[in-house]
Amino acid sequence: MSDTPFGFGLPPEEPEDGDEGKKKDQQGAGGQGPGNPFGFGLPGAGGPGGDNPLAAMFGSLNPTDLGAAFQQLGQMLSYEGGPVNWDMAKQIARQTVAQGTSDGVKDASVGPSERSAVEEAVRLADLWLDDATSLPSGAGTALAWSRAEWVEATLPAWKELVDPVAERVGAAMGDVLPEEMQAMAGPLIGMMRSMGGAMFGTQIGQAVGVLAGEVVGSTDIGLPLGPAGKAALLPVNIESFGKDLGVPKEEVRLYLALREAAHQRLFAHVPWLRSHLFGAVDGYARGIKVDTAKLEDVVGQFDPQNPEQLQEALQQGMFQPEDTPEQKAALARLETALALVEGWVDAVVHAAAKPRLSSADALRETLRRRRASGGPAEQTFATLIGLELRPRRLRDASRLWASLTDARGVDGRDALWAHPDMLPTATDLDDPDGFVHREHMDFSELDKLLGEAASGSGEKPNLKKDEPGGKAGDDESEDGE
Repeated sequence: MSDTPFGFGLPPEEPEDGDEGKKKDQQGAGGQGPGNPFGFGLPGAGGPGGDNPLAAMFGSLNPTDLGAAFQQLGQMLSYEGGPVNWDMAKQIARQTVAQGTSDGVKDASVGPSERSAVEEAVRLADLWLDDATSLPSGAGTALAWSRAEWVEATLPAWKELVDPVAERVGAAMGDVLPEEMQAMAGPLIGMMRSMGGAMFGTQIGQAVGVLAGEVVGSTDIGLPLGPAGKAALLPVNIESFGKDLGVPKEEVRLYLALREAAHQRLFAHVPWLRSHLFGAVDGYARGIKVDTAKLEDVVGQFDPQNPEQLQEALQQGMFQPEDTPEQKAALARLETALALVEGWVDAVVHAAAKPRLSSADALRETLRRRRASGGPAEQTFATLIGLELRPRRLRDASRLWASLTDARGVDGRDALWAHPDMLPTATDLDDPDGFVHREHMDFSELDKLLGEAASGSGEKPNLKKDEPGGKAGDDESEDGE
């Protein structure tokens, strides 16, 4: 490790000419003396900052830009909140959205006709899903969001997902100092943690902003990112998604509404599922170790005027999952949980759409390929918590749920959501048919498990009276309240 971590070194030796005025000029115009501890040189003798690249950068700015640059730096260093500067994340996400996506499409407010079309699509989707699942509607409201509205609505969920990893980075910020310096470097460690919060805020803001240009709803990555009970679609992104598919726009919107409404049913009527998924993310995140050498290098080269370079550096090996049995098990739990959610939605939506939409097969395959080629879920998780999802699990899970429907019916399939212990495991995804036809799979235990789930959460999934092995839905109202 360098003896001068992050480039905070001692000032260079002064010339022995005793010229105090010259020394003050150097320190005020770009030296690394006490008056300028960060080495951010300003225009002065010897050119715009001399040999200091940041000095050259700031020296080339006009006074307005220079003031903005130092204001941003001041905000970074003065931040005293949690492990992520979420104000900065929100600001950068909104700026990213405002600049438009790579296809040149700009964000825009949603008009009345688009809102009406989304509401109608979600209403019709819910009617179709009634025949494909025993879980009742979970969408009390249908919303049409702009990209900026998606950013605003989903930031609370991102905070819950990202903070566990960011906390580990915050702790590592102090560890990169030599041990003998840590006792004396309290203010410096605090400053570095503020910079860590700023770096994470920058990274997350850009990732969320880019994702806002790709997602078509609030549940694209298999997690409930939006407010509960609100099915949301993004008309501008739906337009881009269906542009070159050769499928009528109304069918594209309706198919995506089916997926959004199916997710909403699952999250609304399986009360333990959200905490199960977010807990799996947290469990995986706690097993991640931070490459402190990489962290030192990133902070040492920190450039507040070049957040893209910072994001790229942070993505190159900053997070390394520990190679332990516990971490591998945590990864398997998370991948399996997400695959089961996405696979169930895929199977249910296909059952509802296939008899009614001529484009159902094509749209299903398009969405599967989108995930397999590195869609929103894979890219975002890799950026924010160092997690690479395995798209193959989606197909395995979808096949398992479809096989369960054939063997046990819709009610028997959906009954597995009554309790987490009833769900298939990662091993079961490797052998879906074996799970479906396993001899000891006894649905007569359903009442017992439903009772345990109800006593633990106060509610249980709404299942119909004729489900195999039980009367779970007898006392449930049709609206799932």
